[in-house]
Amino acid sequence: MSTPAFAAERLVLKYGIFRESFSVEELSTFAQTGELSGLLRVNLALAQQDPKAIRQYLTKPIKVNPVFLDKVLNSQIGNIILDQISQVISTPSQRANRQALRAALVLSANQDGQVSLIEIIKNYTTNEVEVDGDRLQGAYRQLRRLQTSLQDLLRV
Repeated sequence: MSTPAFAAERLVLKYGIFRESFSVEELSTFAQTGELSGLLRVNLALAQQDPKAIRQYLTKPIKVNPVFLDKVLNSQIGNIILDQISQVISTPSQRANRQALRAALVLSANQDGQVSLIEIIKNYTTNEVEVDGDRLQGAYRQLRRLQTSLQDLLRV
């Protein structure tokens, strides 16, 4: 699996008043192995977050048709979905969130016909990506709704 030329390297994880910067690789290692770095362990404890639940939201894959996903994300309903997810995963400047998120979703889907939050974060097209940890579960639910919507549209 190749990494895109412009992939996120840093992650700013926000939990309420807590805000900490990590390498995306650090979060990816946690997602893949369950192994927490010291800094990530401390921050999740301070934010009173369950690492197992966070890991589940990061890694649980959602199957999508990459071509159809691209078409939907470039529609009006796709823009609404992107705006909702970008309230959780965004650019540091809060600009071009739709474009960065759309690219990350499509890159993730093209790799294996599915997307996960960790893939989206890794494929984010800015050097740094901000994630609102308090709303991570909501972002996962939005992706599940997107999957359901795509399946419904394919049946029509």
